[in-house]
Amino acid sequence: MRLFRLGDVSRWLAAFAGVVALMVMSAWPLGANAATGLANLPAVLPAMPCASVASLDLSGVTDGTVTITSATVLPAGTVVGFSTLPSTVCDVKGTIGPGASMFELQLPTQGWTQRYLQTGCGGLCGNLSINAPMASTCVPVTNGQIAMSATDMGHEGANDGSWALSPQAKIDFAYRAEHATAQVSKAIINKFYARPARYSYFDGCSDGGREALMEAQRYPDDFDGIAAGAPANDLIVQNTFHHGWAAAVNIDPATGNYILLADKLPLIHAAVLSACGTQHGVTDGWVDNPEECHFDPAVLLCKKGQAAATCLSPAEANVVRLIHDGATDANGVHLEQPISREWGSELNWTIFIPTTAAGPSGALNFVLPFLQYLDYFNGTNTNATLGNLKFTIENFMKTIPTSSYLAATDPDLRPFESRGGKLILWHGLADQHITPLGTIQYYYRMQDVMGANQVDQFARLYLFPGVAHCGQGDGPNTFDIVSEVMAWAETGSKPGKIIASVVDSTGQITVTRPVFPFPAVARYTGSGSTSDAANFVAYTPTGNSRSNVNWFGNWLYSPGYESGCHAQATGLDCKGGNDWSSYRMFP
Repeated sequence: MRLFRLGDVSRWLAAFAGVVALMVMSAWPLGANAATGLANLPAVLPAMPCASVASLDLSGVTDGTVTITSATVLPAGTVVGFSTLPSTVCDVKGTIGPGASMFELQLPTQGWTQRYLQTGCGGLCGNLSINAPMASTCVPVTNGQIAMSATDMGHEGANDGSWALSPQAKIDFAYRAEHATAQVSKAIINKFYARPARYSYFDGCSDGGREALMEAQRYPDDFDGIAAGAPANDLIVQNTFHHGWAAAVNIDPATGNYILLADKLPLIHAAVLSACGTQHGVTDGWVDNPEECHFDPAVLLCKKGQAAATCLSPAEANVVRLIHDGATDANGVHLEQPISREWGSELNWTIFIPTTAAGPSGALNFVLPFLQYLDYFNGTNTNATLGNLKFTIENFMKTIPTSSYLAATDPDLRPFESRGGKLILWHGLADQHITPLGTIQYYYRMQDVMGANQVDQFARLYLFPGVAHCGQGDGPNTFDIVSEVMAWAETGSKPGKIIASVVDSTGQITVTRPVFPFPAVARYTGSGSTSDAANFVAYTPTGNSRSNVNWFGNWLYSPGYESGCHAQATGLDCKGGNDWSSYRMFP
């Protein structure tokens, strides 16, 4: 047996130190950054010139042909879409067949910290837009240290829905484009830097939130962390009964004119704040917890001799109530979640309340593309109008089958959770476009299916008071979700309170407020400035009435709803998914 001498030990320690150094220089995280909570990942330089990306062989990366159309160096400060590049990037654009799906990938040429972020697309998409607004203080994003990409979801140009005449475009928009973009972007990253991304993330809001959940549900291996904001997960119901109701109930059947006009919205909002704007001893200009707000539009009914501009007619008050309560059939059966727009969102109703009696309502921009092109597996009704949308159970059952490939409501995320995925859901409580109750219901269904303890290990839900669709509104609408999901995925740092801010027109922060994981809300301590987040603590209300949402489509939030589709000459061929002809209601 050989005995180690002191010199042997010294040489062994020196060798071990060299191995450790090599590990750090390669791709291994070494602890957490105390300031950001993220893993300490060393920066990596490109292994090839940007121009060489255009000639990469990407065959077999995804199920279609990949064509790189350009690979160009863009200097820091270049404005691309809604963003200004914080660092120099290799900007790669290309297409993914067999349809016309386009993608854009931005690769930092210096200081890439081995992270990849894919950003979602809003509305019906149709454009390339790499944009992560809910990463306002996320260091890799703000410093330009992260590779980022986006897709147009399979079509460009006019967004009247006519692109859905292509069966492949329907599939790409539904679920394929984001997955294929992730596959292609990761493959290019691996070749460009001669190593794969250590962590991959997705951030999207609105339809981007639906895309985020679609990734977690259908492709659980694509991303380590996902931020899904105001998700349009129940897409068919949202763009038919939800938006259609807001227009239909506002039309006088006798004249065809719109009843409630936009000039009355400030009056209604002021009355809501008068009734519910002082909750827990705080007056802050928004409704902190709409669940506790029991506003009755009847308080605004005109009295004898009162100027019409200062009050509501019975017909106007009825429209306000119906828009808040949501779509029902003639017997009062809810055809969407029973609160369509929360009290406190009224100023933002201009998205569907017209300025003149002649209209039109902006809701038609969302409804008509679906009535004419997207409510069918194989077929169109290009002449459809709002009058074709019947608020009946029979029509509901005829409309929602396309949810099997377009919706993202499957609450069983066990495959995503089992591989270590982390999910943060968030929604503004003053959202005028998508009901927060849909996101709340999805979160509760996850708990029903997976168990509350298991869900708590990988998912959080945040509700932001006074925040409208995807970060608009008067409430604290500036916050960073992406850093939270990154820290959770990389270092196991579970998200707690998120500090949200109100930022004025000069860029100054005027109010900060903590937002706690659902179901907790922020409560004022009773002392100090109500504009300072430090003076609020977490409080969990009792008797949560939203844990048992009851509407006709509850069964849409079921495991295994997804069908997989193939494009045929005659249209879509879809297989799998639930048989919704034998629907059932959840208690």
